[in-house]
Amino acid sequence: MTSSSGDPRVYDHGGGVRSLRVPIPDNPLGHTLVYVVDTDRGPVLVDTGWDDPASWDALTTGLSACGTPVTDLHGVVITHHHPDHHGLSGKVREASGAWVAMHAADASIVRRTRETRAERWYTYMADKLTAAGAPDEHIAPLRTARRRTLPGLSPALPDREILPGELLDLPGRRLRAIWTPGHTPGHVCLHLEEEHPAELTGHGRLFSGDHLLPEISPHIGLYEDPDDTTVTDPLGDYLDSLERVGRLAPAEILPAHQHAFTDAPARVRELLTHHEARLAGLRTLLAAPLTPWQLAERMEWNRPWEQIPYGSRNIAVSEAEAHLRRLVKLGHAEAVAGSDPVTYVAV
Repeated sequence: MTSSSGDPRVYDHGGGVRSLRVPIPDNPLGHTLVYVVDTDRGPVLVDTGWDDPASWDALTTGLSACGTPVTDLHGVVITHHHPDHHGLSGKVREASGAWVAMHAADASIVRRTRETRAERWYTYMADKLTAAGAPDEHIAPLRTARRRTLPGLSPALPDREILPGELLDLPGRRLRAIWTPGHTPGHVCLHLEEEHPAELTGHGRLFSGDHLLPEISPHIGLYEDPDDTTVTDPLGDYLDSLERVGRLAPAEILPAHQHAFTDAPARVRELLTHHEARLAGLRTLLAAPLTPWQLAERMEWNRPWEQIPYGSRNIAVSEAEAHLRRLVKLGHAEAVAGSDPVTYVAV
């Protein structure tokens, strides 16, 4: 990657593709890589970054360094609905008139989020954590915190739907949508089906969002929907999607965090092995019955459980539940009949 226009936050990947580092406030990931793709009808963004004044300044300054004022943007393609990717989409559209495109499964989450009062979410989360076996002192703040506002509660409704397998309407470019559910139900990767500008071996380039990152495994938790009782299998979705991306064998991966990298099949194998080992380790932990909360307490995280902050514990429990769903589906674990809160045991 080469720095573009002397701004260290802007990189030219060649072939009419640049990336901008848009900061995520108070987050160890640091920033989202927002990509600027030139088309015959004007530049198009892949993701936009977090809705924060500093992030907006970084985005607009980076675009100016690329010679692209925000007003000239033609469209926005969103890999998934999370606020560090979709947060600034509304501001971008307002400033430029650009269309915003997203997969229908994530668009429905955006719609539901806009229509749901914060109190409904707090009640839902409290009930969910109670069922997972969380202690009373963890649940109590959710029962009383009725006036706090949740971040990202009014994300922009997209104008266009991204259909799996379609070539997006980007004049002069061949960008194909690859549906990769797991991190979210409507996550998409975007395959630039053009020869690599540096002639690297492989099939084009892949904007991988959070699906495929060079050094970390994305969070895989339950798909949260207070009104949907469908028993989903997000981890199973993710592993299937990983294999699909591995078979594409792109020459280079342009992820939404960290840095660009090559050899997607090798990285996919690493992640498949990681999750296989993790599931095996959880079966060992489930030699005796455990609630999802108890399982999360015993799982390996990037720091000891006592040091994990409140909000991150909720994410950890959701990840534990996603792994339990996978084990149950594979016939490697089952719920203990009559247990309340429900416990699971290896079989």
